[in-house]
Amino acid sequence: MEKEAKIYVAGHRGMVGSAIVRALTRQGYPHLITRTHQELNLCRQKEVEDFFACEKPDYVFLAAAKVGGIVANQEALADFMYENLILEMNVIHAAWQNQCRKLLFLGSSCIYPRMAPQPMPESCLLTSSLEKTNEAYALAKISGLKYCEFLNRQYGTDYISAMPTNLYGPNDNYHPTHSHVLPALIRRFHEAKTGGLKEVVCWGSGTPLREFLYVDDLADACIFLMNHYSGNETVNVGTGKELSIRELTALVAAVIGYTGAIRWDLTKPDGTPRKLLDVSKLENMGWSYKTELADGIRLAYEDFLSHPVRTER
Repeated sequence: MEKEAKIYVAGHRGMVGSAIVRALTRQGYPHLITRTHQELNLCRQKEVEDFFACEKPDYVFLAAAKVGGIVANQEALADFMYENLILEMNVIHAAWQNQCRKLLFLGSSCIYPRMAPQPMPESCLLTSSLEKTNEAYALAKISGLKYCEFLNRQYGTDYISAMPTNLYGPNDNYHPTHSHVLPALIRRFHEAKTGGLKEVVCWGSGTPLREFLYVDDLADACIFLMNHYSGNETVNVGTGKELSIRELTALVAAVIGYTGAIRWDLTKPDGTPRKLLDVSKLENMGWSYKTELADGIRLAYEDFLSHPVRTER
């Protein structure tokens, strides 16, 4: 990307979008285009078409999405599918209509089959059934990355997709039930510590294995891919390291300084048993993560303490 190019970051107020804006600014890209939801509703096709026709961005980072944890996904299946499908199709189609030179679409590791080989290579996409607890979101994201691929094949565009693992970091959503596991744990243990609680209840069995990536590392990877990758196949972005939810819980408690008991609520769902990305494709291009999990959790907790708690996106 040329330093003087016009770059649109969709979803710049979210955790991922704000990290991409920070990274672009840090790397010296001065012409960034952003819009709040109030200024531009990405679910309204006419608004999106008018915006692209007026601004004509050279590059687009599509980080806008309706996101949430297991409970949020289960409670709003239709909303998760509709809103994500509509906004991503509107943005990608308008980018193509207005000769956007390159677009990066951000998906999620939940697009891969529930019982995918571990670690999960990009090639396992659509080889078997999805995890039911986030099926609606996954189907929407698969549609977005496939639309990018089909535009490339039919019209010769240069639209790419990146599939990050579980993310955390500054500007996260800390809703007590609708957030993802790591920010939910940060809030839960902070409130238990400050409230003097002797016990914290955590969901599920604690046995599922998960991988976590600090969001600023993802942003760095997105810019790297925009500058160094073209292709129809998505690219996994992660650390290549995993730990159990039980181990993660103990780590968060230690960082926050909570010393009480932890009880597991087996009536709550675990989700996919294991989710580890095969990141060899990206590593072979020359990129790897920088932030170790314990350090990233400390940074995320500092951000949590320094800002009002974000409870809804």
